[in-house]
Amino acid sequence: MISFDFTDKIVVVTGAGQGIGEGVARAYADHGAKVVLADRNENEGRRVEASIHEAGGEARFVLTDVSQPEQIEALIKQVEAWYGRLDIMINNAGVSRFMSPYEITVEEWDEIININLRGVFLGAREAAKVMRKNGGGSIVNIASTRAFMSEPDSEAYAASKGGIFALTHALALSFAEDHIQVNAISPGWIEAHDYEGLRDIDHKQHPSKRVGKPEDIARACLYLTSVDNEFINGENLIIDGGMTRKMMYES
Repeated sequence: MISFDFTDKIVVVTGAGQGIGEGVARAYADHGAKVVLADRNENEGRRVEASIHEAGGEARFVLTDVSQPEQIEALIKQVEAWYGRLDIMINNAGVSRFMSPYEITVEEWDEIININLRGVFLGAREAAKVMRKNGGGSIVNIASTRAFMSEPDSEAYAASKGGIFALTHALALSFAEDHIQVNAISPGWIEAHDYEGLRDIDHKQHPSKRVGKPEDIARACLYLTSVDNEFINGENLIIDGGMTRKMMYES
C-alpha cells in the first residue's frame, strides 16, 4: 500500500491562489502537511490560506511573483526560517497566453518564459539547496500536454512547457546524489472555475468521458511525492483523460 500520510511534511506550492495550485495545496493540507502557499495575488492566496485553516489544516501564505528571482529566493528562505527544512516543492505557477508568432513581442515572449520556465528552474534550485541539508526531498514541476501537442498561436506557452519536460529529467540527474527526486505532471484540460457549465460534448471527447478537475492533479502530486515512490524519478506523468492517445481526423 502506498502511504499518503504527509503529517508534518513541509510543502511549498507556487501558484496556490487558484486552480490546480489551490487544489494541490488543499490536498496536502488534508493529508497532514504544513503547506506554504505562494502566489502573486495576495487576495486569492489569503483566501486559500483562510479556507485551509477553517478546514483544520495548516497553511501560511507568502506573496511571491516567480518572474522575480529575488522573490523566489525570499520564499524559500522564509520557509527555512519557519520550519528549518523543506520536504516537497510543487512548481505550479504559470501563465497561459496565446498570441500570433507574427505579433508577439520579445517582451511578451520573455515574460511567459520567465514565469513558466525560469521560475520553475529557480524554484527547484532554491528548494534543493534546503532539501539536501536534510537528506533529500521531492520536486514536482507542472508542465502541460501542450509540451507535446499544439494549437496555433501557442509558441511561447508550448516552448515553456516543453522546457519544463526537459528540465525535469535534467534536474533529476543533477540532484540524484542529494536524494532529491524530480518529476513532472502534464495536465490536459483541467476545469477549475465552471465545471457545471461544461457541455456534454466537452466531457465525451475525452476517452475517460469527463473533463479533468484540480483534484486529479492533486492526487498525482500525492502519489509522486509519497515516501513509497522514491523509485519514480525524472518522469513525466500525463493526466488528460486519454486525449493525447486519441487519433483525430476530420470527417
